[in-house]
Amino acid sequence: MSKKSRKKSPKTPPRPSLSAKSAKAKKTKSAKSRSAAAKSTKPATARPSHKAASKRLKSSIPAAASKPKTSTSKAPVLAEGAKAPAFHLPRDGGGRVSLADFAGRKLVLFFYPRADTPGCTRESIDFTRLSSEFEDSGTAVLGISADAVAAQEKFRDKHKLSVPLLSDEKHEMLEAYGAWGEKSLYGRTFEGIIRTTILVGTDGHVARIWRHVKVDGHADAVLAAARTLGT
Repeated sequence: MSKKSRKKSPKTPPRPSLSAKSAKAKKTKSAKSRSAAAKSTKPATARPSHKAASKRLKSSIPAAASKPKTSTSKAPVLAEGAKAPAFHLPRDGGGRVSLADFAGRKLVLFFYPRADTPGCTRESIDFTRLSSEFEDSGTAVLGISADAVAAQEKFRDKHKLSVPLLSDEKHEMLEAYGAWGEKSLYGRTFEGIIRTTILVGTDGHVARIWRHVKVDGHADAVLAAARTLGT
């Protein structure tokens, strides 16, 4: 066969060697590893657990609201039949008044929250209106609040009150007779004077106690009790 008639066979590209394949595989694997590492470094936006949400809710509640309020008020220590506690207080017009001043007489003590307020004014006027009838039954009447003497005198003059008005600014008599304690108004609790009336017998012992007094008709009810109380 001549050289002219001999056809040249197409050349086939040489196959890459094993070392070249290995290098390419390593390069691809390295690129995938870098991509996976980059994804793992992104911040995860995990949802808060129920426990964490509950903890945040508790921390947002004020301490006073998270705990139930416990009452510090004490039950009245004075009971009917007990010896009336001694007292010695200043009164309107000057001077001082004590329990000993009324030894052997019946005595009404009406405790009112504040001078010249509507309920206290009506109550004091009612006791003044009946003062002569209390006197006829052998019963003295005293009004007591925590107001200063000057405020009691202004109260007396404005409403022409005739019953003596005592000032207990330190709350000593009020507490002794159970007329000071926890009160509630418009959902708010506070310490203050509880409208109370005490009837003391001639023997110096408590004959009757009215607590949380309703003003209307109260002075008449006290007068009726004083009249039936033995001398």
